[in-house]
Amino acid sequence: MKFLKKIRVVLSLLFFLSILLFFLDFTGKLPFQMHQLLSIQWIPALLSLNLGILSILLILSLFLGRIYCSTICPLGVLQDVLSWKTRIFRKKRKYRFDYAKPQNILRYSVLAITLIAFIFGSSFLVLLLDPYSTFGRIISQLFRPLAIWANNGLASVLGKMGNYSLYQVEQVSFVPLAFGVALLFFYIVTQMSWTKGRSYCNTICPVGTGLGLLSKISLFRISIKESGCTRCGACEKQCKSQCIDSDNMKVDDSRCVTCFNCLSACKKGSINYEFRYKKQQAQPIQNNENNSRRTFLMVTGAMLATAAFAKTQKVISNNDSILSRKPIMPPGADNIEYFNSHCTACQLCITKCPMQVLKPAALQYGISGITQPHLAFSTEVFCTYDCNICTTVCPTSALKKLSIEEKKVAQIGIVNFRKSKCIVFTEEKDCGACSEHCPTQAVHMIPYKEGLTIPEVKKDICIGCGACESICPVRPYQAIYVEGASIQLKAKKPSEAKKFDKKIDDFGF
Repeated sequence: MKFLKKIRVVLSLLFFLSILLFFLDFTGKLPFQMHQLLSIQWIPALLSLNLGILSILLILSLFLGRIYCSTICPLGVLQDVLSWKTRIFRKKRKYRFDYAKPQNILRYSVLAITLIAFIFGSSFLVLLLDPYSTFGRIISQLFRPLAIWANNGLASVLGKMGNYSLYQVEQVSFVPLAFGVALLFFYIVTQMSWTKGRSYCNTICPVGTGLGLLSKISLFRISIKESGCTRCGACEKQCKSQCIDSDNMKVDDSRCVTCFNCLSACKKGSINYEFRYKKQQAQPIQNNENNSRRTFLMVTGAMLATAAFAKTQKVISNNDSILSRKPIMPPGADNIEYFNSHCTACQLCITKCPMQVLKPAALQYGISGITQPHLAFSTEVFCTYDCNICTTVCPTSALKKLSIEEKKVAQIGIVNFRKSKCIVFTEEKDCGACSEHCPTQAVHMIPYKEGLTIPEVKKDICIGCGACESICPVRPYQAIYVEGASIQLKAKKPSEAKKFDKKIDDFGF
């Protein structure tokens, strides 16, 4: 039976490293098809109603118990890595786990509140607590920037030596709120893994708690042979879920993540992974009040701190209409209600956006949509006309898959032109930058005065790509900008819009 642990470790590393590297990959060298591996997660499969994946995960759980938590979930494997690395700081202490009473009040309360909130239309807790999305935010906000920074530093050193095998990569802009959320959860996960192994899975994570209910009836389970057990406690000391009570020779199935560590720890062969012939007697519900209170206060404090920090971000003035505009959702979002209820803010689309126009939101969608992706245009940064990568990699179907042709007419926003701020009007200078960059000619030039031309917009063919806004030279707020569409309609195809053929030297076109 000891070989089961080796198989589990190999499979968990396969899933973990594949997902980790795909999030970290800023060169685009990894096979793009790897994004399909990321869809094998409970919450993305539920939100996208992927019946195939759901069936596979459900069958695995009903047969093998919480094998998802120990093998497939990237946040679960990250906890194992963090817990394992703490051995370095523990003065060769080989055994450090003891049986702990289940914190049932806390974990079932979190699960119930999350489900009730989701049923009544709020996906905030799902977004915040989904383990896959939490992992994605931690990697994209904390570790990916470090990887890019290390690459740029090494590229600079090698360049001075005449070696140009590496090249500089532009760093993604810093979003304080998204960074703060990722840092908070990384601290919570690290602290709980450091001290109590898989306590985050068994107290905070609603997916882990839900699968714990299924594992109580799984066909296979960890069990202890009373006839051969000497109550040495070796299995208990190796159980990172702290669910083995060696004194009473009991295993709490709801907290066991099927890691098989206990199998290799038992020298007597008295603990097995076997078929469940009869239901185990129900364990009495016990609660460690002090630990429950401490964990609850820690998580609640983190959430309140995040909310307070989010409020501090809302300090911009609304005097300018560009500042109070509706958020611009990625293409394929359909409508804002659907998008906000299905997006778990895993930020995979953000990491894979070649133009880096997708950014994690602060309060653009409100407090319930923090860290969800939105388009933020800046100098020469806009949504590329013939790119549909974000709609392809989305694992939850929050972004519906669009072909290139469908993407070209997906109206994610509507252009707005403010004549009073255009330099053609204010300074009477030649400029046609917005028209030159518009891929559909929704922005085109018309005669103005004294040989000058000024922009005119045709909103029915505008797709909201932001090319015009990104190139507009007016600062601090552009004369032309895109207002986000609450419902993404299909734009009309470009027809016989006027072309702006006049050469402009002032702006290099």
